[in-house]
Amino acid sequence: MSAVLVLLSVSDLWAAQMPGRERVSFNQDWRFAQGDPNGTAGRLSYTKTREWVLATGVAFTKDPNFVHRKRPEGNLGADVAYTRPGFDDRLWRPLTLPHDWGIAGPFDPRAPGGTGKLPFFGIGWYRKHFTVPTGDRGRQLYLDVDGAMSYAHVWLNGHYVGGWPYGYTSWRVDLTPYVTCGGENVLAIRLENPPNSSRWYPGGGIYRNVWLVKTAPVHVGHWGTYVTTPEVSSTAATVKVQVTVENHSRQVAPVRVSTQIFPLDANRRRTGTAVAGIVPLSLQIPPQGSAVAEGTGTVAHPRLWGPPPQQQPHRYVAVTTVAQGDDVVDTCETPFGIRRLEFDPNAGFFINGEHLPLHGVNNHHDLGALGAAVNDRALQRQLEMLRDMGCNALRTSHNPPAPELLELTDRMGFLVMDEAFDVWVRQKTPQDFHLIFPDWYEQDLRALVRRDRNCPSVILWSIGNEVGEQFTGDSGAAWARKLSGIVHDEDATRPTTTAMNVAKPTSAFAAAVDVVSLNYQGAGIRKIPGQYPAFHQALPETFLVSSETAAALSSRGEYLFPVADGWGGAAGPDFGQDGARHHVSAYELYHAAFGAAVDKVFASQEQHPYVGGEFVWTGWDYLGEPTPF
Repeated sequence: MSAVLVLLSVSDLWAAQMPGRERVSFNQDWRFAQGDPNGTAGRLSYTKTREWVLATGVAFTKDPNFVHRKRPEGNLGADVAYTRPGFDDRLWRPLTLPHDWGIAGPFDPRAPGGTGKLPFFGIGWYRKHFTVPTGDRGRQLYLDVDGAMSYAHVWLNGHYVGGWPYGYTSWRVDLTPYVTCGGENVLAIRLENPPNSSRWYPGGGIYRNVWLVKTAPVHVGHWGTYVTTPEVSSTAATVKVQVTVENHSRQVAPVRVSTQIFPLDANRRRTGTAVAGIVPLSLQIPPQGSAVAEGTGTVAHPRLWGPPPQQQPHRYVAVTTVAQGDDVVDTCETPFGIRRLEFDPNAGFFINGEHLPLHGVNNHHDLGALGAAVNDRALQRQLEMLRDMGCNALRTSHNPPAPELLELTDRMGFLVMDEAFDVWVRQKTPQDFHLIFPDWYEQDLRALVRRDRNCPSVILWSIGNEVGEQFTGDSGAAWARKLSGIVHDEDATRPTTTAMNVAKPTSAFAAAVDVVSLNYQGAGIRKIPGQYPAFHQALPETFLVSSETAAALSSRGEYLFPVADGWGGAAGPDFGQDGARHHVSAYELYHAAFGAAVDKVFASQEQHPYVGGEFVWTGWDYLGEPTPF
């Protein structure tokens, strides 16, 4: 049985200055220092602040047992010097975000672990002085952080606002109760990166963009627009728009919500007149509450989104207007794409009716020697070079990507496996995400899906990578089903998967997700033969893809003898490797111990045409997790 899934596009990255709404870059004029002030002594660690920060994620949990809906009384950190608005920070380092404090070094070849030998760990503080015009009195003001590594806490004018622990999640805090309109405001953000918290170089600092968002009290909620296209043909497409409207006033808010659909050109500009509209809907929104407006429209002869060169990544934009009486109080733009996905367990992957093998790669979030600080042009350059070599798909190993990456994949036509976690409750390093996974898995997963579910490039949700729960039988499968259920609750249009390097074809774990993703098992790992036939036989109704293949190694221009026979083999001290000079022979025959030669994995794909494709390890080299040296 094949599953036909359809959709969509990018987040409210697009909501720029419109009636009632402003979204402005907040990257300029920060000051930075490392370490806590004297006397702090761990008082702001997660174990001491857990009850405070958990309240920030309330909007992203539907768990009926979640009891942290209100934070404790008092003002966390009020007695810490760096949170106070009067603290003199003129000697701190001035900088512009995004910022990665670890990439500056010093590089220490003797440092333990596989995190790039760079000092990403420790504590960092950021402070920003800014003014808010008197005219903003009565508006809602939010701080949107695309990514901060990690255990973030935010204070405004000495008042604790909130925070978020997972360094890869995008998140928002409400500044409104603490803002001074017509005078100076001081924002303070504390981050803490534990050592031994990652298997690769994670970066340190506010390494993605930060935004100040201003709205009317009644407005479209955070990631509050959800666009799907449940029926798609060459003659017509049904567009379904779901809009969550929030009311932060003290009175019931009667509103009218309407949406129009416009084409977007290659430069992301609206073109022409509306090609479809949603009949305006009336809502009565309770004070300090929200309500959902849902409607459908039809786009005649739609321009479909698909990957070049076979197809073109055409996009539309849903322009949603919220009106109170005769006044427009909010306008929100949501780009999306119209396309039809099919995951056929016997014939492979199809988009818009066309068979398309996934020729993908894995990519970590850092930019090599540039570090983890997001850089639009560097991301674009990576994708351009991958596209030129025939790549059409990307797996975001092993965490939520920057919004800018998905804007590029939407615009350029890449297909994306959007991945959430590297670990669940079983650790890989002593201080990684497993420590707080039970507290935050739901909030982080819902935040990821809500942010990215309008992106047409996203075709798969990955809930994990090589997690230890593969070893734990029914309990591990229960976790996979729980996480998969959360994803389906937020977005029922795409399948879920999790990358498996040891799960058996007949295991409950393999059956717990919609798509089976294999890391190295497909072509064979170490002395274990290729597992594509076994998985296909055990799960004949399940789509199969390789989420990691190859892990090939070579140093350009280095040729070592003797040359390996056949498919080659794992590089070692006496096999294709010069340990003294840290080189591996460039004959493309050598690979990591857990991988396989490129020709072998490519051949295995061709021999098993029911496999939907592969994601080679890796598209671009990354910092940390060094193999083989």
